[in-house]
Amino acid sequence: MKNLGKILLFIVLFTAYLNATVTAKVEPSYVYAGDSATYMLTLQGNKIKKPLLLDICGNDITATGSQTSIESVNGNYQRSYVLSYEFVPQKSCTIDPSEVRIDGKVERSNSVKVNVKPRAQDNTAEFLLSFEVAKKELYIGEPFSVTLLLKQRLGANAVDSKFIAPEFKGFWIKSESKPERTQDSEFITTKLRYTLAPQRAGMLTIEPARLKIATRARQNGWGSFMPQVKWRTYYSNTVEVAVKEIPNNAKLIGNFTISAVVDKKEVNPNEAINVTVNVVGEGNLEDIESFRPYVTGVNVFEEKIEITGNKLTQKIVFVSDKDFTIPSFELVYFDTQTQKVKKITTQPIDIKVVGAALTPQKLEIKRDSGLHEDMKKSVTKEEESKKDYLFILIAFFIGLLLGIVSVLLLKSKREKKTTLKFDIKNEKELLVRLLPYKESDTKVAEIIAILEENIYTTKKTAVDKKVLKEILTKYKIS
Repeated sequence: MKNLGKILLFIVLFTAYLNATVTAKVEPSYVYAGDSATYMLTLQGNKIKKPLLLDICGNDITATGSQTSIESVNGNYQRSYVLSYEFVPQKSCTIDPSEVRIDGKVERSNSVKVNVKPRAQDNTAEFLLSFEVAKKELYIGEPFSVTLLLKQRLGANAVDSKFIAPEFKGFWIKSESKPERTQDSEFITTKLRYTLAPQRAGMLTIEPARLKIATRARQNGWGSFMPQVKWRTYYSNTVEVAVKEIPNNAKLIGNFTISAVVDKKEVNPNEAINVTVNVVGEGNLEDIESFRPYVTGVNVFEEKIEITGNKLTQKIVFVSDKDFTIPSFELVYFDTQTQKVKKITTQPIDIKVVGAALTPQKLEIKRDSGLHEDMKKSVTKEEESKKDYLFILIAFFIGLLLGIVSVLLLKSKREKKTTLKFDIKNEKELLVRLLPYKESDTKVAEIIAILEENIYTTKKTAVDKKVLKEILTKYKIS
């Protein structure tokens, strides 16, 4: 009996070696977008090295399973391994052959076609996603509200869930609310509000949000090797908005108020005056530039602009040893309510400096009419001699300066054939000029991502000047 067992084992191993194969299939053969499918590899052989699959058709693998069995086919024993990989295909594709090392040889499976049918929103589903927008016609930089509603039917169960928000390509995300949850007789509803602003003119699209739900999978004839959960993806609707240029070359758009508050109007010489400029309203506050004015004879210092919600604040410090006036601060923008360009201003503020230094009187020197003529001539000759020497000295330095300037200009022309018509250190203007090339150039997209972080967050990252120079030259941006 022992010998018979050894013989049977030898027959199984030898037959498996002769029939080493690998076949592939997908179940089900047709799936709707967002539903999961299972890619199965059936392996026959003795020594099998399982393949390492990182993704399937570019889709993440959400679950795996395996089963081993020995069966008799026409009197021959065969050992089979079935490996399963669950994934959620987004579109139809063909899975390339998989390579598996079996009994020291590399075997290739057949290729498999994955057929994905488009899914329309199903109002009878257990989970519903939808976008609601306040406006679909906008100007560049005009803020608007987007509300995302997630509805879950009462009694709908989920083992796990993953929410995937859209990237909002072409929009600035100005704010995002905390989720609000309510319940009625049919649904548990979660509401999320975004405030967006379009970055450029044209038709812009808000891609669907996605919700991946995992539920318990039913057992079938294959046994326990199948994944224990099944994933399905639910999609929201797609939203398109038409974006127009801001009229009359205005840079700001919205509806604002402006005010300036001074901490005191009477100070001692060289004592600091603090002024706080506030702009409140809905609009592209992030595009407002510094309000720092120029005041003759007064030292003016500015602090960085701060934006909290719908309020912009900038503090400016004035220092002087004499009376002065803080000029009015103004803001020009396109008013979305009146559909006209509007200018708003603050009132000038007079500052009194107590004990200010008096303006020195002009010193007048009266000449003695009784000077001797020869003394006048001596003084005149001495003055003329000093003037001649001074003129020679000035002429020498002017000639030297002109020579240096000529050399520098010649060197500059050789090193740089073109000169930018804007300051590349102005990150906001640089961002606007690069935006048209964002979608078609990955390097441009990387620089835009850095600029947006620098402008709208506290993070500061240096832009690669070499790459930026190549881009400006490539697209002739000046």
